[in-house]
Amino acid sequence: MAEYIKEMSPEEEAVYRATLRKQRWIMAGIIIAVILVLAVIVVAIIALTKYPDVATNVRDIFIIFMAFESLIIGAALVVLVIQIASLINLLQNEVKPILQSTSETVNTLRGTTEFLSENLVEPVIKLNSYLAGLRKFFDIFGSKK
Repeated sequence: MAEYIKEMSPEEEAVYRATLRKQRWIMAGIIIAVILVLAVIVVAIIALTKYPDVATNVRDIFIIFMAFESLIIGAALVVLVIQIASLINLLQNEVKPILQSTSETVNTLRGTTEFLSENLVEPVIKLNSYLAGLRKFFDIFGSKK
């Protein structure tokens, strides 16, 4: 790792060291958070086994909380289904006709370019090639100075 740092410019080394410091702080924060959660769980288990009447009250509150949470999740799912239905409606009634119109426009442009190629570009190219051949003919057999 020291050889890797020696190959860096001072700016790159400063950025590298700052990134390492940030990663260490993040890891320390995660470790502290995990320790705190485990401590809360251990304290809760000890307290609930020591006081069973509190445990029943906590259980009842937790059940009520879970029922309320399921109602909120159900409402969110209803909103999600409505949004998906409106997206499908948008795709069928607005985007599909736009794509069909774009396809028709591309086909029209393809036909126009083929028509111009056959009726304008090819004759001009042929005329230029004949003129070039005629010019070369006159250069070869024409006036010699």
